[in-house]
Amino acid sequence: MSQPWLVFALGSAFFAGLTALFGKMGVENVNSNMATFVRTIVILFVSASIITMNSEWQRVDKFSSRTIIFLVLSGIATGLSWLCYYRALQLGHVAQVASVDKLSVAFAIVLSALILGESLTWQTALGCLLIISGSIVIALPKF
Repeated sequence: MSQPWLVFALGSAFFAGLTALFGKMGVENVNSNMATFVRTIVILFVSASIITMNSEWQRVDKFSSRTIIFLVLSGIATGLSWLCYYRALQLGHVAQVASVDKLSVAFAIVLSALILGESLTWQTALGCLLIISGSIVIALPKF
């Protein structure tokens, strides 16, 4: 495959879809913040298991301060995203919540252009607008 990242991106999309479904089912009778905590513990164990199986452990004290800062910021953003996501799943329908959550793609495109200087081609801009449009159409109340 000439695009090896695509396999992992499709895997991410598939598992994110399962996340929405299982998350909705899991927050029915529990506080959404507690549900996020349990989910985070599971992710910790799964990640540690994968790192162990692949012998990929690294010494954190060898990381640059820049790496640590951005991994901490990413962790904070992920945690806040998950807390909001699980609360939204408790309150809304999976299709609506998941589609609005995918606006993260549009945010990532815009922020990567502004902050990282990544190119914003007409195809990327059009795709971004289509994602935004699709999220709005799915999230709107049904008439």
